[in-house]
Amino acid sequence: MSDRPLFYAVVALFTLSLVMIYSLSTFATLYFGYDSLHFFIRQAIAVLLGIAILYGLSWLDPDRWFVPLGFAIFILSLLAMLAMPFLPETLVKTVLGAKRWIRLGPISLAPVEFFKVGFVFFIAWSFARKLAHKGKLSLFQEIRILLPYLLVFALAVVLIAIFQKDLGQVVVLAATFMVLFVMAGRSLKLFVLFVLLGFFGIVGLILIAPHRMHRILSWWSTVQDNFLSFFPQSMVEKLRVPEVSEPYQISNSLNAIYNGHWFGQGLGNGQFKLGYLSEVHTDFILSGLSEELGYVALVGVSLLMLFVVFRLLQIASRLREPAYYLYTVGVALLILFAFIVNSYGISGITPVKGIAVPFLSYGGSQILASSIAVGMVLMVSKKIETKKRGEKR
Repeated sequence: MSDRPLFYAVVALFTLSLVMIYSLSTFATLYFGYDSLHFFIRQAIAVLLGIAILYGLSWLDPDRWFVPLGFAIFILSLLAMLAMPFLPETLVKTVLGAKRWIRLGPISLAPVEFFKVGFVFFIAWSFARKLAHKGKLSLFQEIRILLPYLLVFALAVVLIAIFQKDLGQVVVLAATFMVLFVMAGRSLKLFVLFVLLGFFGIVGLILIAPHRMHRILSWWSTVQDNFLSFFPQSMVEKLRVPEVSEPYQISNSLNAIYNGHWFGQGLGNGQFKLGYLSEVHTDFILSGLSEELGYVALVGVSLLMLFVVFRLLQIASRLREPAYYLYTVGVALLILFAFIVNSYGISGITPVKGIAVPFLSYGGSQILASSIAVGMVLMVSKKIETKKRGEKR
């Protein structure tokens, strides 16, 4: 095992996930008529496979396996997302007008979870070849070099934000892409240009989708008084929107967090999981955890998640191969941004997005994809040990 602290931290999050899935899925099993262990067993299988993936990948030679494995994940997941809109309902079920999961018998896979890992690999591998060794370039030269990457990202936006109606995943990918661009040694001018383009792109995607617009307005109506107090009165009336009923999920999420207080109501004793939070074992797992185990547990989970991110960045800082370095930073950013987007959403700071909490939320795809992402980091982290042994000699 190349980096035991990182491995054990992820396993600890997996273990907590199993405990919380068993406790929080009570209502869902009754509502759908499943066996009481339905969600727990499926999550346990995914977790065991995830641990096996972490352990197995950590022993592989990165110089031999990193590139083939990364390209396999990127290409296969991209092809799966391209095919999903055309697959029959027997394979891809439409939920709220979106096709997000491929069903293979009892197994459901979300290709977007694996595509995020493959996309980070592709960007890291290609940036290392095209950008890492180039000197100072003009803004036009940088735009010309990055145009193919923007086209790939635009394709991802169409597949994820439009066909799958999942803007949250696009936000996470966009933020990761822009930071990796800077880490590859490019200018801040183009970074600022990307931020502006990304902002207007997200605004455009919100305006063309009524359900997103309603979600933004309902969120703004609940927080506008806090923000508008800083604006001149002449602007307040223009920015104020009519009162929109607060989304019940946000209201119940905040009540669940508040109901937990410092040490929680006790494992299994949560009330808001009983139909008040319909996605409590997936997107709102932090709310359910806070109610049953309290603020102390929520802080502990946050610190453990930050430790995983810190450990990934620590590994990255000691890698000399640009592709390994950029990939490891990218994985850290994926985990961090997903955790932030989910946390801010369930607490009402930002609109809710359907982003799973890495390593915790119910879902085999995110468990397996996260395991592959971290497993490949464990694989490349052996290059640090090789360097150490060389120095000792």
